[in-house]
Amino acid sequence: MFHTPEEYRVEHPIFKIWSEGNNGFFVFMTNGREKIRCQSSDGFGWEHVSVSLNKNRCPTWEEMCLVKDLFWDAEDCVIQFHPPESENVSMHKYCLHLWRPVNGQFPRPPSIFVGVKND
Repeated sequence: MFHTPEEYRVEHPIFKIWSEGNNGFFVFMTNGREKIRCQSSDGFGWEHVSVSLNKNRCPTWEEMCLVKDLFWDAEDCVIQFHPPESENVSMHKYCLHLWRPVNGQFPRPPSIFVGVKND
């Protein structure tokens, strides 16, 4: 289930009219080293979180996992799209996005295609 980490919600003038429920702007630190900025929304049938840092680099896998865990439950499946070039929109060179449809599931390949799961 999609939820917002209210302890990290920041009142931001740009997002003032867009800061209710699961919509808003959030800032938190990772291991005391990096400031992560997230913008979340849940309109038009999609749950969405954009993720960026105060540095000139994209978030790492670990940082994206932290964001996923803050905004979604452990058993929720979220993805990062790589759209066709003709449909790509980039407002920030180093910003990544996590997505989940409100109604439905993504098809997923069997985990064995990646490797053997160790329990």
